[in-house]
Amino acid sequence: MDWSLLLLLICPLMMVYMMFGMKGMHGRGSHSNQSQTDWTLHQDYNELKVQNERMKQEILNLSQ
Repeated sequence: MDWSLLLLLICPLMMVYMMFGMKGMHGRGSHSNQSQTDWTLHQDYNELKVQNERMKQEILNLSQ
């Protein structure tokens, strides 16, 4: 029996099985964590925007 053919067939089947398993994990309780993560990222983004504006102003002041 050629084991390489068997391994070749098992690999895609295991991939499909793992993908469905991962999909099921993301559906449980991730919404509250996701909204908290989104809020944190939003705050970080706003802070970076403020820092960027300050740095732009400093560069303009230095170039004058």
